[in-house]
Amino acid sequence: MSFGMIVLLIIIAAVGYLIMAYNRFASLRAGIDASWSDIDVQLKRRYDLIPALVDTVRGYKDYEAETLENVIKARQQGLSAGTMDEKAAAANMISGALGKMFALAEAYPDLKANTNFLKLQDELSNLEDAIQSARRYYNAIVRDYNFRREAFPDVFIAQRFNYTPRDYFELDASEAAEVKKMPKIDL
Repeated sequence: MSFGMIVLLIIIAAVGYLIMAYNRFASLRAGIDASWSDIDVQLKRRYDLIPALVDTVRGYKDYEAETLENVIKARQQGLSAGTMDEKAAAANMISGALGKMFALAEAYPDLKANTNFLKLQDELSNLEDAIQSARRYYNAIVRDYNFRREAFPDVFIAQRFNYTPRDYFELDASEAAEVKKMPKIDL
């Protein structure tokens, strides 16, 4: 084998690796975007349920107005959020507000027995589970993507093609505690 052939094989191998690494980044980026879209869909479904929940709770005159106002405010913030960071902050805010509302509902036996409230609470609880599952999947892809960005020799490809790091979608610790307080009522 001649020197020219060896050089040609090395160039072909390097170009092949470059193409393969670039395609891995493109695939991970597409996965991140798709998984974020899944989270966004679940968040919108949750925002769509909130007006019905608020209307149901509003019928109980003694119920704390501040709690309902916080839920409505969090929903509005979520609906008007444009960036991923704003949507994440709104999701954290609404999780906390809903957790407080469901915790306070324990003090109202008539509300806890209301069929509409129980149905909405169950739907929201299922949506919280779906959001959490989608968030875990999203964070796993972001972890893989960010790791690949830092790994040698892919770091050079990431820098060359401007693959910037992605942020995780995290629930604030204080908000996570509120969501854990959200009671699950079996029918």
